[in-house]
Order: sequence, then C-alpha cells, then structure tokens
Amino acid sequence: MKTILLNNGVEMPLLGYGVFRVTPQECERCVSDALGVGYRLIDTAQAYFNEEGVGNAVRKSGVPRQDIFLVTKVWISNAGEEKAAASIDESLRKLKTDYIDLLLIHQAYGDVFGSWRAMEKACRAGKVRAIGVSNFQAGRFFDFAHYVDIKPMVNQLQCNPLVQQQGIGPVLAEYGTRMMAWGPLGGEGAEGVVGSDLLAAIGEAHGKTAAQVALRWLTQRGIVAIPKSTHVERMRQNLDIFDFTLTDGEMERIAALNCHDTGTVNFGDPQFVKFLIETYG
Repeated sequence: MKTILLNNGVEMPLLGYGVFRVTPQECERCVSDALGVGYRLIDTAQAYFNEEGVGNAVRKSGVPRQDIFLVTKVWISNAGEEKAAASIDESLRKLKTDYIDLLLIHQAYGDVFGSWRAMEKACRAGKVRAIGVSNFQAGRFFDFAHYVDIKPMVNQLQCNPLVQQQGIGPVLAEYGTRMMAWGPLGGEGAEGVVGSDLLAAIGEAHGKTAAQVALRWLTQRGIVAIPKSTHVERMRQNLDIFDFTLTDGEMERIAALNCHDTGTVNFGDPQFVKFLIETYG
C-alpha cells in the first residue's frame, strides 16, 4: 500500500475503507472483509454509531495493530474541551485500542477550539498519533489553523472528479495539511462518477473501471481516498489501483470534469448550520 507523510511525520495509507452509512449490524463483517482483502486504513466516526463494529473486526482480524491506521471523528455534540476529552476515551473503548491513528473534528461548528485543545492533549499523551479536521472550507480552515498550536494534519472533504476542491489546495499547502476525500466515487449522485463516459474510456485503455480511474486520479495527486462498499468483490476492485498510472493528459482531461469545486453539501449554509447546532449542539 502506498502512503503519504503527514506534517508530523506520521505515515498514512493513501487508500482506505470508509464505513459511513454502514449499519452497526453490518460493520464488523464489512471491516473484516476489508481487512481480509488488504485495506489497512479504516475510517469511522462517533456519529456513525459503528465504532464498536470496527473495533471488533480489528481485534479479531489477526492483523497487528501497528499495521492498521484507524481514523475517527469527534461529533458536534461532543464539542468543547471537557466533552471532547471524554469522547476520545469513549472512542478508544469502543475501538478496543490504546491509540487512534488520526482523530478529526467532524464539523466546523460548536466549540471547535475547545475540542482541539483536548485533541492536542490526547496527541501529547499518546492516545492519538495525528489530528485534523473534516468539512472545514477554505476561510474557516484558515481562521482555525492560524490560531491553534498544533496545525491540522488532515482536512477530510468531499472530493472526486466532479467535486475537486481546487480552491482550498493553496490554503492547505500553507499549513502542510493533507486532503482526505470522502465520497471519492461521488457520494450523493455517485452515478455521475462511475457512469462517466470519460472515466470509462480512460479505464478501458488501462484495463480498469471508471471507479478505479476515479480513485487513481485522487491518489495519484496525493489525496487519501476512502471508498465504501458492503460487497467484498467491490472492495477488492477499489483496492486494485496501484498497478497503473494515469498520463498527464488523462489527468488534465479528468480535471476538466469539475462541477462543484467546494462540494455538493454547502456546509456554510445558515440553515444547515442552524440544523447542526440546534440538533446536536
């Protein structure tokens, strides 16, 4: 598995398995399958309610813990220094591990600075190896990163050939922050990515599918991708992307597919923020 280095020197796999919308009942089986076919990065979150399934699968897998890269996220209801600290310990318990490889703030609202202080302490205490954020758009990210002591190592954003997040790249680069792509095969409206004639045509030239081309396009740019599937054959197919390289011309043609630079979810929409805060804050 190819890896990248985070700004604190931690090595992170370029491709992982995401469990968003994997039910608690299915999660252990799905993560066991993913580990069995070779995934070593598993992405979950407190708000997915399936951390225990992830932990069970990891514990039973027989794969050494140091070979697995676990990612989870602090939910908005746990924002603030005290609540975030307690939630980190709870995630460690559910994941059945002594440390989390990467811990993210899930949403850019609530007492994110308090949460970050708890995360910095957890990092210094060895409970967490790396910390970052999720769904922080460019302006919000800059404001946040400017004031914290430990700079975010990752910003997880919706990113795929149709949603390319081009504008935030220079801001992330200023802090040495790496991008991690949720919805790498499209998320909402996934048929737009896997059904792309261009991606299919490029894939045919390499003996690959449109989905494999989309994932290769991300990872070839150094963006970590976390596709989700509940089917083991699809898991295996999504992992099989490192035996070919897209040409510069193919990369440029895919870049021209961009439709929604900052994503199909408007995390700055006041009504969306109001919903998050009033429901979970």
